[in-house]
Amino acid sequence: MSDTTQPTVTQATRVPATWRDYLALTKPRVISLLLFTALAAMFVVNDATHSVTIIRFIAVLFGGYAAAGSANTLNMVYDRDIDGKMGRTATRPTVTEQISATRALLFAAMLEIFSFVLLTRCANLLSALMALSGLLFYVFIYTMLLKRRTWHNIVIGGAAGAFPPLVGAAAVSGSITPMAWLMFWLIFAWTPVHFWALALLIRDEYASVGIPMLPVVKGDRATVMQIMMYAVVTVAVSYIPCIMHWSGPVYFVSALILNLILAWKCAQLNKSTERKQASGLFHYSMLYLAILFLCLAIDHAVIR
Repeated sequence: MSDTTQPTVTQATRVPATWRDYLALTKPRVISLLLFTALAAMFVVNDATHSVTIIRFIAVLFGGYAAAGSANTLNMVYDRDIDGKMGRTATRPTVTEQISATRALLFAAMLEIFSFVLLTRCANLLSALMALSGLLFYVFIYTMLLKRRTWHNIVIGGAAGAFPPLVGAAAVSGSITPMAWLMFWLIFAWTPVHFWALALLIRDEYASVGIPMLPVVKGDRATVMQIMMYAVVTVAVSYIPCIMHWSGPVYFVSALILNLILAWKCAQLNKSTERKQASGLFHYSMLYLAILFLCLAIDHAVIR
C-alpha cells in the first residue's frame, strides 16, 4: 500500500489584480471634480485666438486624469500604513496587497510619463509642467511633508487640487491667464470648506491614526469657525470676475444663488455639528464648485 501525501496550502492564493484594482489606485471619484475644473477652464480662456480643439480637449481629459491618478497612486503607497487602520481606506489595493507597492509605483510612473508626453505633444509643454507640478505638490508637500505634522496641511497642501484649471488654461492659451489664476485661487479658498466638512465626519478615524486634522487638534467648534471664514473668502473670490468685468449676468446670478445656499449650509453647521449638517455641507460643496465653474464657462460663451 503506497503512502500518498496531499500538498499543504501554507497561504491563501491571492487573486491576480484586475483593471478595476488599478483604477481604484487613481481614485476616480476624487479626480472627476478636479478634472471637470480643468475642462471648464479650457472654455473660459477660449477665444478667437486660442480655441479649444478636439485634440487639446482629449489631451487634457486623459493627460489630466493620468497625472492626478499617478499622484493618488503615490499617495496610497506612502499612506498604506495608516490607510489599513481606517475603515474608509482599509480595502485599498495597496493595503490589501492586491497590488504590491512596487507595482503601484511602476503604475504611477507609467501614468505620469503618459500624461507628460500626451500633454506636451497634443497641447504644449506648459500644460504638461502644470500637471506635473500639481502631482509633485500633492505628493511631496501635502502627503509627505504636511499631512502628518500640522492641521494646516489641507490649507497649504490643498493647493495641489487647484492646479487643474492651470493645466486646462495652459493647454488652450499657452500661458497662465489672470482668469486661470482666479480659478486657481477659488479652488484654493474652497478646499478647506469642503475638506474640513469631511474631516468632521471622519474625525475619529483621523484621531485613531494620529493625523492632526483640524477637528482632531482644535475641536469641532474651531473647525466650524475656520470653515465659515474660508467660506467668506470663497464667496469674495467668486465675485472677482464680476468686479473685473470678466463675466456677465449668467455667472453673476448663478454665483449669487450658489453663494446664498453655501451661506445657508454653513449657518446650519454653525448651529449643529451633527453628521447631517456636516454631510450636507460636504456634498453641497462639490456641487457648488462644479456648477460655479460650469456657469463661468457658459457665461464666457454667451458674452463672447
